[in-house]
Amino acid sequence: MKLLVVMDPIASIKPWKDSTFAMMLAAQARDHRVHYTTPADLWLDQATPMAHCAPVEVFDRREEYYQLGTFTHRPLTDFDAVLMRQDPPFDQRYLTVTHLLSLAEKAGVWVINATQAVRDCNEKLFTAWFPQCMPPTRVSARADLLKAFIAAQQDTILKPLHAMGGAGIFRVRHGDPNTSVIIETLTQQGQMPIMAQRFLPEIAQGDKRILMIDGEPVPYALARIPAQGETRGNLAAGGEGVGMPLSERERWLAAQVGPTLKEKGLVFVGLDVIGDYITEINVTSPTCIRELDAQFGLDIAGDLIEHIAQRLTQRNQA
Repeated sequence: MKLLVVMDPIASIKPWKDSTFAMMLAAQARDHRVHYTTPADLWLDQATPMAHCAPVEVFDRREEYYQLGTFTHRPLTDFDAVLMRQDPPFDQRYLTVTHLLSLAEKAGVWVINATQAVRDCNEKLFTAWFPQCMPPTRVSARADLLKAFIAAQQDTILKPLHAMGGAGIFRVRHGDPNTSVIIETLTQQGQMPIMAQRFLPEIAQGDKRILMIDGEPVPYALARIPAQGETRGNLAAGGEGVGMPLSERERWLAAQVGPTLKEKGLVFVGLDVIGDYITEINVTSPTCIRELDAQFGLDIAGDLIEHIAQRLTQRNQA
């Protein structure tokens, strides 16, 4: 399999915790040919999507963990599959990359995850496709509607729709004197919709990440437990990752979402679950592979790569 990985600059990652790096290791271990590029190195020649890319060899260590070959300009049709692993924010730059990759899809290249689905499925708003799985939620740019929701719920979380890693998340209680300025800041003076959700005290037991491969859950979740004095469980915000088997409720949540993920071509997805509810559905570059592998002796990236290879074989035989 010839695999192109589109990711943020490899020199800046933390290989011991980076899920994209785990995928590259797994592909290399199975003798697939892996090339590396960045979003800025994708380009269009007339109607042909191209990449300035290089073969890459990766090493499972903290220092000197990769070696790049010679960079060349290659059409994306040279590859069997493209792993799109750029981190949010999902902004105009991100959107443009999905448009370039959609031309590769049109030419027969398998892009993971499917570009149309990534455009359609905002990681916060996508939860509304599954109302039976989501906590009380309101999305609006209007201060009056957001304040009314805060008053009704008493204790809430406000967050932007396009960020990641816990960026821009506020816990706001009814009567908080900073409510107006928080709303003004997040909504950009009433111009940008944001999400308000009821605060879930179960966050103390962790914001659980459930990884999904082609609609099926990995049997363990990583509970990201907030640091002392912190509301956010995100590892990027200092949360501690503790693995645990999926509960019956979590398996039910995964079963509610899984068929839609598969139908849309969302092959690798991360569900964020607090208590009984899904709070986000991560479709861009979900993480936590390395932590779960280390705690339970799993090979999640290997399972993903083998699934991709098997699907490609089926596609080629069809």
